[in-house]
Amino acid sequence: MLELQGKIWFRAGSRDLGGKDRIALLAAIAEHGSITAAAKAVGLSYKAAWDAVDAMNNSAGEPLVVRAAGGKGGGGTMLTPRGEGLVRTYRALEAEHRAFVAQLSRVSEQLDATAANALQHDIHLIRRLMIKTSARNRLFGTVTEVRTGAVNDEVTLALPGGQQVVATVTHESVETLGLAPGSEAFALVKASSVLIGVPSPGLRLSARNQLPGTVARIVPGAVNAEVVLALDGGATIAAIVTHAGLDELGLTEGAPALAIFKASSVILGTMD
Repeated sequence: MLELQGKIWFRAGSRDLGGKDRIALLAAIAEHGSITAAAKAVGLSYKAAWDAVDAMNNSAGEPLVVRAAGGKGGGGTMLTPRGEGLVRTYRALEAEHRAFVAQLSRVSEQLDATAANALQHDIHLIRRLMIKTSARNRLFGTVTEVRTGAVNDEVTLALPGGQQVVATVTHESVETLGLAPGSEAFALVKASSVLIGVPSPGLRLSARNQLPGTVARIVPGAVNAEVVLALDGGATIAAIVTHAGLDELGLTEGAPALAIFKASSVILGTMD
């Protein structure tokens, strides 16, 4: 059976204000008058909560949350009128959105299994296509492992073709994004951060990520060329290579190659 869900995300121009989780944080701040208590109520660390508040304030172009004089323990936090209005608007839109999703679910219940499965895949693909970033490479996958460190965590993402991408991110980011084994995520890697190598016996590199593929196309430029590798599973990854590098490696379309990049060059994201 096809189960339909959806979420609302607020934007201010080209800047993201936040979605359900951030609105829940604002509501908790309004209820508790304390960033510490609000963070605990929504399952965030104190630092992650303040990071979210700072991001919202910056995106809105005006404060949504401010420190308040007085209150419990001599001070606290409170929503500005703009922040209070944002919570009210979100809740009203969320109610309308729930009604829309319920109607769409009733329509889907009338479909046969094949049509319902096709609808589910189409909706999921549409969500992916709506993601806009400046990074040339977007690789979708499933989190298989999160190794916790003192400051940074190491997150392993399995791609559809069986390759793995490893990213080093802060523990706060892992917490904020809700990254855990089994969750869906995507990796962003700038083309300028990707090196291209040629597979050879005994090749050893310090870079954490080494994805084998086949050169799908080479787009020449005035100084550099864009080399696009096709990976197993249908994904592609692009790199910027100098013309001298192309000649030295002997890269041609159809040739095997490696996309090489550091774990610190990977930015992880989720579709809220």
